[in-house]
Amino acid sequence: MAQICEILKYEGDNGTFIWKHPSEDFNSLTQLIVHESQEAIFFLNGQALDLFGPGRYTLETQNIPKIGSVLNRATGDKTPFHCEVYFINKTEQMSIKWGTDSKVQYIDPQYGFPLAIGASGEMSLRAADSRKLLVKLVGTERDLGQQKLVSFFRAFLITRVKTYLAQTIKANGISIFEIDENLAAFSANIQKLLVPDFADYGISLERFFVTNIVKPDGDRQYEKFKELHFRQYADIAEAKLRQQTDIIYAQTEAQKVVIDSQAQATKRAQEGYTYAQERGFDVAEKIAENEAVGQFTNMGVGLGTMAGVGGAVGGMVGGAVNTAMNAAAEPAKPAGSADDMAAFKAKVEKLTVMKEAGLIGEEEFNQMKAKLLSEIL
Repeated sequence: MAQICEILKYEGDNGTFIWKHPSEDFNSLTQLIVHESQEAIFFLNGQALDLFGPGRYTLETQNIPKIGSVLNRATGDKTPFHCEVYFINKTEQMSIKWGTDSKVQYIDPQYGFPLAIGASGEMSLRAADSRKLLVKLVGTERDLGQQKLVSFFRAFLITRVKTYLAQTIKANGISIFEIDENLAAFSANIQKLLVPDFADYGISLERFFVTNIVKPDGDRQYEKFKELHFRQYADIAEAKLRQQTDIIYAQTEAQKVVIDSQAQATKRAQEGYTYAQERGFDVAEKIAENEAVGQFTNMGVGLGTMAGVGGAVGGMVGGAVNTAMNAAAEPAKPAGSADDMAAFKAKVEKLTVMKEAGLIGEEEFNQMKAKLLSEIL
């Protein structure tokens, strides 16, 4: 006997893709309610006939044309035929986990050594073609949930993911040490390759994520290349840091020189002499160090030149300069003496130092040199 059922509606949970209503063999007055994001398929004698979208339907001739003639022939509004309704949940179902059951074998494209890695992640699926999904996967089952669907797809999913993962690594030349930073690219590429496989069963692969790559940690060869890879970037980073430190040190030293120069310039301005005069003092001091103490006649030209370094020392050494110049005017010693030649050479060297220091000009240098030469001839 056919059962009278007033309302047929979805009573499954959100983790279910397809759910079969327990009422069967209902009459033509039965109400069918299909919610948003759902579809319902009417089965008669094991054959899928009408597909209903969101709305409320009365199972009668005008609403179910493919079975209307059958119901019209029913005696007493009861049908002797076997009727069923399947509800298809078309919401996107997320956080469906997947993972490889074994390692993916491939050759690292950058370092050229063999590796074995595993992968896992999550995906979200949606029923796209209700009729195809129902006919191909459900059959006579009463429902199809996430776990059962994943178990159906597990074999081809794992096989294809492993293949696509190795192909993506090779095609993009991604090193084992760069995999984690390329997980988004892996996910997008593998999803694109998997879409047709799921579509063949009426399923839409909405999202696919590779969230974890299991590396061969502990493997001797892998650890060796891992250390080499680390040192490559560590050495570069260390060299850059050292270079930056050297630049900072050089800038600091240069700034010290600038500050010291400014301080020296301020000191000279306060004490009333110039840098050129200070250099003259240094040269005179050097010459004096090479002279015998108190031997002004041996200093000769040196003390005379000191009078030209500026008013700061002119008065101090004026008398000494005059004495030295008067001594230079005394009658010359007999020419040819070896001592005279040595003294002449030493005095010319001093004159040269003073000329190079800017204390005397070229003309003064030549005049003094000529005078010294005349004294020994």
